[in-house]
Amino acid sequence: GLQQLPGVGAYTSAAIAAIAFGEPAPAVDTNVQRVIARLHRLSRPSHAEVERLFLDLMPTQRPGDLVQAIMDLGATICRPRKPRCTECPLAELCSARASGEPERFPERRLRAARPHRHGIAYWIEREGKVWLVRRPAKGLLGGMPALPGGDWTEGFDGRPNAVGSIRHVFTHFSLDLHVVARAEPMGEGWWQPLDELAEAGLPTLYRNAVNLVLSTHDRLAA
Repeated sequence: GLQQLPGVGAYTSAAIAAIAFGEPAPAVDTNVQRVIARLHRLSRPSHAEVERLFLDLMPTQRPGDLVQAIMDLGATICRPRKPRCTECPLAELCSARASGEPERFPERRLRAARPHRHGIAYWIEREGKVWLVRRPAKGLLGGMPALPGGDWTEGFDGRPNAVGSIRHVFTHFSLDLHVVARAEPMGEGWWQPLDELAEAGLPTLYRNAVNLVLSTHDRLAA
């Protein structure tokens, strides 16, 4: 049910379920994965394997406390490099520490080159208001407010009336979002007053696009 909310994926929903609702949900981020892998001396654990082992540790009472503790342990003690094993409350249980080379676990995976994409965001302004739409419920930034625009693709041939571009890096690709002035509204949306944009709930990508336009607003108006 939590994953039906805009912008909430598997990790966030598990963290909310455990911390806010007391559900035994294995919220696995990078820090948690590292702690579990080192406890069991796993070189290349799958996400499902880490979830299963994490669930085995989960208490029936206040599981959210364990989730937060393991997150913090991985962030501050069980670090990727130079782990502070002498300060770790799980040191006596840790198979990676017993090996004498805890940093070897889990193995670091080589990152594939991050693809680069281009997209267009249309700036449509009228009488002190800007036209906003809501992104499709499924997909990246699902259900969130945005400037209207098309798909994000690998090519971009330039557009007239371009205000400028911003670069944003997602987990799996980077994006140049080109902001283009347009006269008429497109898609289903609403007119958001410029002096109330902070209340619109725009994600970072589109907040940065808005800030780009507003920084040149006087010049454009002239």
